[in-house]
Formats: sequence, C-alpha cells, structure tokens
Amino acid sequence: MYRQQRRYPTGRRRRRRGGGLIIALVFVAFALVRYFSNTQYNEVTGQKQQIGMTVEQEIALGLNSTPTIIQQHGGLYQDAELQAYVKSVGQKLVRNSAARHTPYRYDFHLLADPRTVNAFALPGGQIFITQALYSRLETEDQLAGVLGHEIGHVVGRHSAERVSKQQLAKDLTGAAVLATGDYGTAQAAQMIANVVNMKYGRGHELESDDLGVRFMIKSGYDPHQLKDVMRILKEASGGGDRQPEFFSTHPDPENRIEEIERSIEKYQQ
Repeated sequence: MYRQQRRYPTGRRRRRRGGGLIIALVFVAFALVRYFSNTQYNEVTGQKQQIGMTVEQEIALGLNSTPTIIQQHGGLYQDAELQAYVKSVGQKLVRNSAARHTPYRYDFHLLADPRTVNAFALPGGQIFITQALYSRLETEDQLAGVLGHEIGHVVGRHSAERVSKQQLAKDLTGAAVLATGDYGTAQAAQMIANVVNMKYGRGHELESDDLGVRFMIKSGYDPHQLKDVMRILKEASGGGDRQPEFFSTHPDPENRIEEIERSIEKYQQ
C-alpha cells in the first residue's frame, strides 16, 4: 500500500533553519571575541597583534619541531666550520639589534638539502637555511640578509599570529556550515579564508624584509645586498615564470626590492 510521505510544515523547517542561524551567530560572536581579546603588544615592531600563544609556547613549539625539520631536509650539513660560520653571522645580527631584547632562543642551522632553495624560521628562534640556497650566496652580507629576514619573522611573531588567524578562519567556516547546512557554502568560505591568509603571509614577508634591513644596518652589513638575495631567489624560481603575485604567499622579488630600497632610505637617515 502506498503510504504518503510525512512532510513537516513549512513553518517548522523555517524554525529549524532559524535556530541554526542563531547558533551560528553565537559561534561567530564567540570566535571574534576570542580572537580580538588575545591582543599583545610587540615592542620591536610597535604593533598590536592578535596572538593566542605565549612566548613560552612558541619556544617549545620551535624546539620540538626542529628534529623533524632537520630530518625532512636530509640532516644538517656535515661541515662543522660552515655550521659555526652560519651560527656566528646569525648571532651577530641578534647581538647588535633589537632581537637581543626578546626572550627567544635563537639558533641557526645549515641544512644538507641540496635541491630546495629556501630559508625559514620556526616560532621561538630556530632558523634554517638550506645548502641549496647557501651555495648560491656570494657574500657574508647576503647571508646576513637571509638570516636577518628570518629573525624578522621570529621577532614579528608571524607564526603565532598566523595560527590565530587560521583558527579564526576555521571557526567562521564552521559557522557558515551551521547557518546554511550547505557544504558548498563552507567550501567557498574556506577558499576566501585561504586567499585572505595568502595576503596575510605576503604582509609578513614584507615586514621581515624591513626588519632584516634594520638588523643588517645595526650589525654593520650592507643592506643593499639583500636586494641581491631577491635576485638570486628570482633566478631560482625560474625568472618570470611564476603565478600571479596575488595568489602567492611571497611577494614578487621585484616588488620586494622596491620595498627594501624604501626601508634602506628610512633606516639610513
């Protein structure tokens, strides 16, 4: 026997949808309050930042992640003299700049990776440069430019700031699902969040360039050689064959050179 399917009155469905919207709005409010209430002042950059991590947590995260990073890049480069040289240049930058007033535990590592042209910093002060990049550098000033830029990421607390912003994006995406029940909407919201985070990353790179110039000048290095590092990076990326800057986490090297020139003028006055 055919049994008529039970249908809920339209009003009930509307009430259900309205209840989901109310929960989503509460979730959004909670996420925003949590994000904006975690405001900390950065004495080096002079900026207020939304960061939920403590300095101690940043240091612990960096130290705990260091062995894994070293393993992923083929270990440390097996030359004690070069390791000591990289560390000495890095520590010189720290001693002679505002970085020395921060509580971070700076250490510098030359990785054995012969293919990946890269340098990066973990939260808390662990800084790495690959052999592939190191071998392309021509002067100590260029090495100081690379390491100064990475110290800038640590001092700027960029990793911790990015974690907080990604958590906010995740929370808001979850709220979109609650409000609409539509996974497609959630995907769209996540895509927008990813683009926002990309742009956020480019801002960090430019700020680290600026801090790198500042630290180089304080340590007696030629800041103009940071521009040569940008040209080296551009050559390593294949010259002009790259995706548009808007969809990249790093600014175009040519644009970075322009900003570096402005920073040099600012700090050498």
